[in-house]
Amino acid sequence: MLQYPQIDPVAIALGPLKIHWYGLMYLVGFLAAWWLGRRRAHRLGLNADAVETLIFYCAMGVILGGRVGYALFYGFDKLADNPLWLFKVWEGGMSFHGGLTGVLIAALVFARKQNLRFFQLTDFIAPLVPIGLGAGRLGNFINHELPGRVSDVPWAMVFPNMGSAPRHPSSLYEFALEGVVLFVVLWWFSRHPRRMGATSGLFLLLYGIFRFAVEFVRLPDPQLGFIALDWVTMGQLLTLPMILGGLGLVAWSKSQPINNVKVATGG
Repeated sequence: MLQYPQIDPVAIALGPLKIHWYGLMYLVGFLAAWWLGRRRAHRLGLNADAVETLIFYCAMGVILGGRVGYALFYGFDKLADNPLWLFKVWEGGMSFHGGLTGVLIAALVFARKQNLRFFQLTDFIAPLVPIGLGAGRLGNFINHELPGRVSDVPWAMVFPNMGSAPRHPSSLYEFALEGVVLFVVLWWFSRHPRRMGATSGLFLLLYGIFRFAVEFVRLPDPQLGFIALDWVTMGQLLTLPMILGGLGLVAWSKSQPINNVKVATGG
């Protein structure tokens, strides 16, 4: 059994102003996406200003979509009782699937403005995402969030305020899979131009598989529990369409042209 590290969730405190590690992890993700996006901007014919605009659109999609998605998927009863609860972001609650939906909407708007095909743009975005996902899972770990199920594996940890039973550090599993592994695979796969939709499909497929698997050792959300068959979680239910969609998109991409480099345009 490993000792759970005692890390103050507040990274910086300046009087009444408190900056939390979780918020800083979002900043790390956005900055990483901006830096990586600039390195490959020439593939879409985008200049630096256009990349910054794209990252801004996606950041808004992550934040707004993530919060609305959490309210709909994981906190609908609270939302129904008090619609203003949606704006109480300081109480926590963000959904990956909601954030993904927000990013897709942002990508659709940006693609139309830049005269890009939708999947051409999502293929560009997909490899930029995993670092942010991994950083977010580290933020969850620091905040003592997403505890795992009770386990006797040697690396199990006793979570604060969760009793004395050791548990899977499920947020670290997600950091390793959704962050490190997913980034390495997607960045390597997309190092050369691929057929349109292939990189996007691979992202959906791999994230879906990783998330579906980790849900078996992650404690279900207490307000929902298991939603079917005494083992299916909301995360697995929302992730299954990603796996099927990823498979379909990879198959569809085989009939599509290879993404070509374009001449740079403004934002």
